[in-house]
Amino acid sequence: MTYPQPDASQVAHLKSLIRDVPDFPQPGILFRDITPLLQDAAALRSVIDLLANRYRTAGIDRIVGIESRGFLFGAPLACALGVGFTPVRKQGKLPAAVMSVEYALEYGTNTLEIHKDALAPGQRALIVDDLLATGGTTAAAIKLVEGLGAQVVGLAFLIELSALNGRERLTGYDIFTLITY
Repeated sequence: MTYPQPDASQVAHLKSLIRDVPDFPQPGILFRDITPLLQDAAALRSVIDLLANRYRTAGIDRIVGIESRGFLFGAPLACALGVGFTPVRKQGKLPAAVMSVEYALEYGTNTLEIHKDALAPGQRALIVDDLLATGGTTAAAIKLVEGLGAQVVGLAFLIELSALNGRERLTGYDIFTLITY
């Protein structure tokens, strides 16, 4: 499927609103802080509009947002596309029966969960998060979505940290990022 491409000047403006915070959360890390972008109503609307324009004709049934910043973009995108929103959460945060997947972090492991009745077999889902880094969290979310029998139509992110090679871990999926570092 061919998708519309965002305007380069619009993307440059969005990138200008992301603040670099050196040595956070630990020395040697350059943190990309999206809160200035979130505080700018026009910029936030622009992000949602750009994502909605890309996926409007993709036949998406559900937006799946990864906790927690994926909720910030996923829920309004679901509204813009007129589809439902499904949260993927950290272990112990969902109240009903869940499917879980454990995944590796740089040091240790973590677990993500989705309600067992969140998606029906054959539904077409777009997974949304704020950041593509190593791809581990997104790969876990894919396992959950596909484990319920749904189809992952694509993966959408505000930011990609290309030096961390997350795309390599997600081969075979349509990946879209607005801003790349």
